[in-house]
Amino acid sequence: MVKKLSNSMKVLIGIGVFLLIIVLWFVGLYNGLIKSSTEVEESWANVETQYQRRADLIPNLIEVVKESESFQQETFIDVTKLRSQWQSATTSGDRAQQLQIGEAMGSALGRLLVTVEKYPDLDLDTFKNLQAQLEGTENRVAVARNRYNDRVKVFNVKIRKIPTVIIANMFGYEKQPFFESQPGTENVPKVDFG
Repeated sequence: MVKKLSNSMKVLIGIGVFLLIIVLWFVGLYNGLIKSSTEVEESWANVETQYQRRADLIPNLIEVVKESESFQQETFIDVTKLRSQWQSATTSGDRAQQLQIGEAMGSALGRLLVTVEKYPDLDLDTFKNLQAQLEGTENRVAVARNRYNDRVKVFNVKIRKIPTVIIANMFGYEKQPFFESQPGTENVPKVDFG
């Protein structure tokens, strides 16, 4: 014989099923935040990798350029200083500072390349090889920055949407910074060989 469930038992089962659904929903939202946060970190690591590759190429480029007696010392000092600052920012993990130094390093490298074009007596084969590697690295940096910004956008939207915002606040998830270009980069640089 099949026993009929009492009304109170039906209510308890209903509450249990409801609580199970809530727990599964909560776990799904939390796991989504973990995945999105990890994707942001992975994208940032890719940006750092490209910045580091660029920083590692700089000493080789500088050595080639230093062979010219007329090399502009100021540009050399700027590039060297920025490379050192990059290493410090990487060690400290300050993402905003890394973004700022990465942009400044790109600008200084541009000045370095313009300086080199003034002096045709450099070892052009070596320099052109390094220049090509730097150009490739700059392209990789741009791609990595764009991917990072895409991941940050997804993450930042996710942690501000209801109901995920509740879980994000409970576990301390905060908005991540976007990569933004430095002021003045919208202006075309002027090249003066005089």
